[in-house]
Amino acid sequence: MGGGNQSAVSEFVLMGLCHSWNTRILLFVIFLVLYLIIVPGNIVIVTLIVTDPHLHSPMYFLLANLSFVDMWLSSITTPKMIVDFLRENKTISFNGCMSKVFLAQLIAALEMVLLVVMAYDRYMAICKPLHYFTIMSLQRCIGLVVTAWTIGFVHALSQVVVIAQLPFCGLREVDSFFCDRPLVVKLACVDGYSIETFMSINCGFVAITSFVMLLISYTHILTTVCKSSKTGASKALSTCSAHITVVVLFFGPCIFLYVWPLSITWMDKFLAVFYSVFTPLLNPVIYTLRNKEMKNAIKRFGNYRID
Repeated sequence: MGGGNQSAVSEFVLMGLCHSWNTRILLFVIFLVLYLIIVPGNIVIVTLIVTDPHLHSPMYFLLANLSFVDMWLSSITTPKMIVDFLRENKTISFNGCMSKVFLAQLIAALEMVLLVVMAYDRYMAICKPLHYFTIMSLQRCIGLVVTAWTIGFVHALSQVVVIAQLPFCGLREVDSFFCDRPLVVKLACVDGYSIETFMSINCGFVAITSFVMLLISYTHILTTVCKSSKTGASKALSTCSAHITVVVLFFGPCIFLYVWPLSITWMDKFLAVFYSVFTPLLNPVIYTLRNKEMKNAIKRFGNYRID
């Protein structure tokens, strides 16, 4: 992946979030605790959905996939960020940096498409309930998830192939806690305007297309809900509100980071932390603590373990 570039720059230096030792220790504790919640929390969601027959439905199948992806979203950057809080010399190899760029772009695009698929699932469940289980069969769900992975892989590969071929011959300091794509491109020894424009368009196509499809889906859902009974409307809105919350909190930072970069260092770092740490925390919090069926599944699992 590195090619000839490694002869000029073999590693990059990550500047991290801050320089104060006391602040770094505080952040080390905070992010370590959050990471130890994120991974087990999402593992619990996947385990419950796989083992509990009451959760064997298209919605929870897609939620299990989203939880699996969120574990990787956090694991790409958070463990190294936590370790680097205790280090003065925060370096990453050229190949390691390119791998981080690839995985970050893969997971970002994959999660966007998965959120669209989940909105499509809710649209079918609410707007076409009589045909729901026929349309959202297991084969269809698997096909949609495979499509999401394919789109994410193609998107990430198109980004990293271009970046890996850039000449890096001087500056090697990445002013962040991970190899963020826009920051790495700025270190190239060429005018990166055209390259950054291409990549922003590439990311924008995936992000904006997904966001528009989400808006269309939820508009149809809300229109249908307004015409239904109060009981059905309340349940549908409760389910969709969790999805919409995740969509807004995920797409906001992602669009500003990769489609319309702000070029404000502290804001970029804040959005990157929010996107990579707090967004994966949403699944255990929003989908489990607010979901009656998931809470019942936890109780059943607990009773089974006791028996």
